[in-house]
Amino acid sequence: MAVEPGPTIQSGVGDIPARGSNQSANGGGFDMMKPSRVKLPFSVIVIVICVFAFAGVLYSEDIGSLSSSSILNLRTCSKQEPLANSREADEDKKTSSAVEDDIDDLEADGKVEIDPPKCSVFKGNWVFNSSAEPLYTDETCPYLDRQVCCVKNGRPDSDYRHWEWQPDDCTLPRFDPAVALEKLRGKRLMFVGDSLQRGQWQSFVCLVEFLIPADQKSMRRGRSLSVFTAKEYNASIEFYWAPFLVESNSDLDVIADPNDRILRVDSVSKHAKNWIGVDILVFNTYVWWMSGFKIKSLWGSFANMEEGFEELDAPIAYRLGLKTWANWVDSTVDPNKTRVFFTTMSPTHMSHNDQNSHFRSKDWHNEEGIRCYNETSPVTKKGYWGSGSDKWIMNVVASVVERMKIPVSFINITQISEHRIDGHTSVYTEYQGEVLTDEQKADPQSYADCIHWCLPGVPDTWNQLFYAYL
Repeated sequence: MAVEPGPTIQSGVGDIPARGSNQSANGGGFDMMKPSRVKLPFSVIVIVICVFAFAGVLYSEDIGSLSSSSILNLRTCSKQEPLANSREADEDKKTSSAVEDDIDDLEADGKVEIDPPKCSVFKGNWVFNSSAEPLYTDETCPYLDRQVCCVKNGRPDSDYRHWEWQPDDCTLPRFDPAVALEKLRGKRLMFVGDSLQRGQWQSFVCLVEFLIPADQKSMRRGRSLSVFTAKEYNASIEFYWAPFLVESNSDLDVIADPNDRILRVDSVSKHAKNWIGVDILVFNTYVWWMSGFKIKSLWGSFANMEEGFEELDAPIAYRLGLKTWANWVDSTVDPNKTRVFFTTMSPTHMSHNDQNSHFRSKDWHNEEGIRCYNETSPVTKKGYWGSGSDKWIMNVVASVVERMKIPVSFINITQISEHRIDGHTSVYTEYQGEVLTDEQKADPQSYADCIHWCLPGVPDTWNQLFYAYL
């Protein structure tokens, strides 16, 4: 059962008054000076007052933009590293002409693409575009898990593949697989996290692999590390399984009962040795932490785990685990060689309690709905927010990341994905390694999966956001 959202944490910086806001009309300290016999024209006085007022507004607006530690109020990039000191400076020079051509095309339409750090990408709406075909299907991409192959698994509708996210104040660049591969030339890109992050990894692989000749690409799947190699580009797109980021007794041999899982909230070393030397790291962890109100947490070795753990509230354990990850990043990553991203939480549209199968569907006023079953279009309400995303957890991520020394960019998927009740695998998926039978599909209360997403589908848009950084 997901933890109910807690209060938004405010930093209080926005309460600082603007400079000069308490100055008197006479100019404060200037009362001690002798009055001048020269009177300024009234128009000049008005201009001076306006200039100071405008400066005060700018200052207070700047402070106000930092007033919340919630990701909901942050731009997608928490910190910006100077390009002059990073390898991306050279890469940007190589692609500048291509970027200029794209900008010229957009300016002809009266629009200009804006990169995510300057754009509130989570503010916008989904627009249906029947002519927008995905770059791949679950028939054409050989690297998809059957779990996310909704068409292969019998999904009859296809509209969910034709919705495009349009931010209010900018235009997202379309995903260009050729440009993406050039950006990855000579580099390792690794997605780290749970099965939702694995979905984003598979999406990214499928978005680019069709451009690569068969003899120039390969895939090696492993229990913890899977690697797609683009030989022609001397590049790899990898996935590392670490559902909590920190170590647990349920990393590889998954323990089905969350009450039996124990986390080492003070260690990532077993996993992190696989992250060293990677050029682009994309982390995620959320849904596995939401399996109960309490999490068994351990400091030190697993040798005495039957006795040494302590049950902590999920948000507290999450903060401790995330701080352990942040400490590793700050102490190990060289920002001139490695870029670090964090994919925000992917919302769920289901209740984990089978007795409350209508719980999530009531969020979007479908009183008779069963989870996300039979939903075929997004929620259209502007700024929609359901009960499947924990704002308290989002604040934990923001408050930890904003204190880090190493720049971390957010791939802010939560708000845009909240709308997509239609994009989940629902009953067109697997259960215990087998595609659902007709009888199981007829029982969505027990079998509809409203956590994972169909591919092609919503994770392609996540990678469109990610591509905007690359």
